[in-house]
Amino acid sequence: MSAGDPSGAPPDSTWEQVHDSAEFRQLRGRLRRFVFPMAGLFLAWYLLYVLLADYAHGFMSTKISGNFTVGLLFGLLQFVSTFLITWLYVRYANKNLDPLAERIRDDIENPAKEGA
Repeated sequence: MSAGDPSGAPPDSTWEQVHDSAEFRQLRGRLRRFVFPMAGLFLAWYLLYVLLADYAHGFMSTKISGNFTVGLLFGLLQFVSTFLITWLYVRYANKNLDPLAERIRDDIENPAKEGA
């Protein structure tokens, strides 16, 4: 896009500069430090659930109360862990990602302030 683009979008060179900036690298690093470990933990937890369901029928069919079994509990805990991860991500993003992303966006939208 050119500098005179009526949509108001910054030129391509601006995006390249932002992509190469230390702040953007820091933002990507912060995101990855949360997402990769959390994704690994969740996938390991899910794999454990699947493996237990497939190979530990006796354990998973152990009744806790009435017809409520360990397998059902683990299945429900999959949903709980999904909501927990979402809540943790929102807290992490609000504290560690959003302020930096806002600064980067502000620098793009108001380049005159950068030199001030």
